Amino acid sequence: MTVTRRSALAAVCGAALVLTASAVRAEDTIKIGALATLEGAFTVLGEDSMRGVKLALKEHNNMAGGKKIELVTGSSDASPDSAVRATRKLVEQDGLTIVIGPLSGDEGLAVKDYAKTQPNVTFVNGTSAAQDTTLRDPAPNFFRFSTDGAQWMAGLGTYAFDKKGYKKVVTVAEDYSFPYTQVFGFMAEFCKAGGHVVDKFWVPIGNKDFSSVIAGIPSDVDAIYVALGGADGVNFLTQYDQAGGTAPLIGGSITADQTVLGSKGKTKTFVVGMPSAGPIADTWDDSNWKAFVAAYKAEFPDGFPSPSLFAHGYYINTKAVLLALDKINGDLSDNGAKLRETLASLEFDTPTGRVKLDQNRNAIADIFVTEVSEGQDGNLYNKVIEVKKAVNQTLGQPVDDFLKLGKVGRDNPSCP
Repeated sequence: MTVTRRSALAAVCGAALVLTASAVRAEDTIKIGALATLEGAFTVLGEDSMRGVKLALKEHNNMAGGKKIELVTGSSDASPDSAVRATRKLVEQDGLTIVIGPLSGDEGLAVKDYAKTQPNVTFVNGTSAAQDTTLRDPAPNFFRFSTDGAQWMAGLGTYAFDKKGYKKVVTVAEDYSFPYTQVFGFMAEFCKAGGHVVDKFWVPIGNKDFSSVIAGIPSDVDAIYVALGGADGVNFLTQYDQAGGTAPLIGGSITADQTVLGSKGKTKTFVVGMPSAGPIADTWDDSNWKAFVAAYKAEFPDGFPSPSLFAHGYYINTKAVLLALDKINGDLSDNGAKLRETLASLEFDTPTGRVKLDQNRNAIADIFVTEVSEGQDGNLYNKVIEVKKAVNQTLGQPVDDFLKLGKVGRDNPSCP
């Protein structure tokens, strides 16, 4: 009888110790969600995004604010519904209060709207770069340290007109909010310089046959502006080359990205010399960038020859979260209020320069005008032509004047 009682008491004490240890472990751990496109046409983009997250965590020793960071991943297919479903699972089922992502433009708009229903959750962008994720009707708990697609085009329209001599172009882009934003950013300068966009071709994500688009491109244009990502970009470039296309190309950020340039099977000489612009430049001779590239290549030998803009964007946004958690000693007891206050005023150095947020919690950061070149190793890289310093979301214009330009879309802007 005594033995039985002692055994029972020992069992109860043991269970209590396990529960106490579990509680301590839970208090010493912060779970962070990361959502990326790990399905569909943008899968390769999402895979490199997660490399960026993991690299930031490793550099921080998987710790922040004195607590261990546990990563929980979510997967989408670039559609708004899939992004919201995955985010909802991270928040409402997994109980996370910090989510990094999403990757694609329409996803960001949808997650922003969802964020408004979860005021105690902190949402930090991945690489979603649609303009109105932050410019119009922003969510107070959504932060973007990676700039938007129009900012990424700073300097490109002027360079294409003045330096490359392109006066008349057509655009080929996917039919959703991010390419609308990219085309807007390119045309803002190109049209102001005197250029004309005589036609726009919009295609769905995942389009595999570009023959009708290629056939419809006028023979007398000076260049084709292409804003197609992942498999879409590779398919268009391959098919245009095979069709004997001769017009020079101007690359949107995602078309000149390593997720396209690093693919196999297309004629490399076809895109050499293609001008572009974006948040990174593969060959930038800067110690911070070089260190980032070296760390990426060492950690991910199966990755790209140089980090993609998706790895870069997710890395920066993850780093912002970790730095902010450090500043508040990992204290989330106020439903994340101090974390969000800290993020809003956070300013820090990245592999591509200093970044800070504006009043809508959108990044102000440096942008690179580039041209595609072939490296000594035979891989394609973006070499630096010019660095545009501290580009803001209104491209240097007063906010009210910029808003009068209207929402980006299929037909806005227009300069036929």
